[in-house]
Amino acid sequence: MAASVVQYNVKDFKDSILEPLSLPESPGGSIPPDNSTSVPCILCEESYSLTEKDALLKHLIFEHKLVIADVKLIADFRRYILYWRKRFPEQPITDFCSVIRTNSEGPVEGQEDYFLLCDVLPEDRLLREQLQQKRLEEILEQQQRERNDASFHRVCTFCNDEFTGNRSLLLNHMAIEHGFNMGLPDNIVYCTEFLDTLQRKLDNLQCLYCEKTFRDKTTLKDHMRKKQHRRINAKNQEYDKFYVINYLELGKTWEEVQSEDDREMIEDQDDDWSDWQDHPVCAVCLFCEHQSETMDKIYSHMKDTHGFDLAKIKTELGLKFYQQVKLVNFMRREIHQCRCYGCKEKFPSKAEVLKHIMDAKHIMALQDKSTWDQPQYYFPTYENDALLCALSDSESESETDNQSKEIPVIAEDISNLKALKQTSVLNQLLKDRTYSS
Repeated sequence: MAASVVQYNVKDFKDSILEPLSLPESPGGSIPPDNSTSVPCILCEESYSLTEKDALLKHLIFEHKLVIADVKLIADFRRYILYWRKRFPEQPITDFCSVIRTNSEGPVEGQEDYFLLCDVLPEDRLLREQLQQKRLEEILEQQQRERNDASFHRVCTFCNDEFTGNRSLLLNHMAIEHGFNMGLPDNIVYCTEFLDTLQRKLDNLQCLYCEKTFRDKTTLKDHMRKKQHRRINAKNQEYDKFYVINYLELGKTWEEVQSEDDREMIEDQDDDWSDWQDHPVCAVCLFCEHQSETMDKIYSHMKDTHGFDLAKIKTELGLKFYQQVKLVNFMRREIHQCRCYGCKEKFPSKAEVLKHIMDAKHIMALQDKSTWDQPQYYFPTYENDALLCALSDSESESETDNQSKEIPVIAEDISNLKALKQTSVLNQLLKDRTYSS
């Protein structure tokens, strides 16, 4: 969601970030829709095929300043667009969308309003849930039809044996006789298309696991046997649409659903948390791929290796927590777009811009505060950027400093209790109380 919004004031398509970025890899498991149907724009008569979804999203941003959040979590993109195409003419767009003003502290002529359509709106969230439920119902119906289909007929992918009747006969044969396990037949949907995909890869002399291409079938077979590649690569998202588990929960892959099931089983078996081991999240350097588990280590690395002192910048500029967040997001985005954050010069690659930053000594050369202290930089460039979570809160530190400057309370010396009783201020208070009574 965040990365869909961050590029509002950039007009070049190459600088657009329409999907969430991720460190070091982006999440997967999206549900592929029917690519044969065109999708109209929500606000005009332009139309795109579903294979051109990114082009439609760009059109909405640059022509209508409309951003749709979390597109990957929309189960049926076409139905989603058609719904809002019908609803938008009925009410002002601000009734449905949050308004984000870019360059809010700059001159009026440099400001632009963008409209964010997301599931913060109850109607949008309900629509997304209904589309997900509808898609799941369709998948379960399709699965039931395939399970009851007795007209299935196909030759084995690895031998010449023919199978007629239920698809489970072929799948079990491939698992037992050839050691190729696609999964339980009841967990698979669109089975014929799945088998066609596998057959097409083999016909193209392509390994089913690593996707490498070989010069002949004999070499391919030897490779798959020796490397134990006669199996499906679970991380290949091309196969996600063929497994029912990927349709069960909105926005979650089969790995996430499976890991949740495993955690629930462990919790049921043993509620003792005494052996809990926390797995630290590593923060990634702003200028290279180095990762550290603590802020002290990542601060030291950036300072010693690259000459960038984030703690010094925070102190000199008096940055509060959210200003640090905006600065980090600004620098991440500029470097991602191969642009020097100090002089704004553009380069062909990320490696070249980083070399320029070091050679030109721009490592500590920040633009004026008004350039990066803008609302759009609240949104992270990388959605799993752990560096943002580890930033120190200046306000909390200042409160601690103020408390430490308060007048301390010093205890009385109790080494001589008899003298203390005679000279203690409490004696005078007790006398005053006796006289007043």
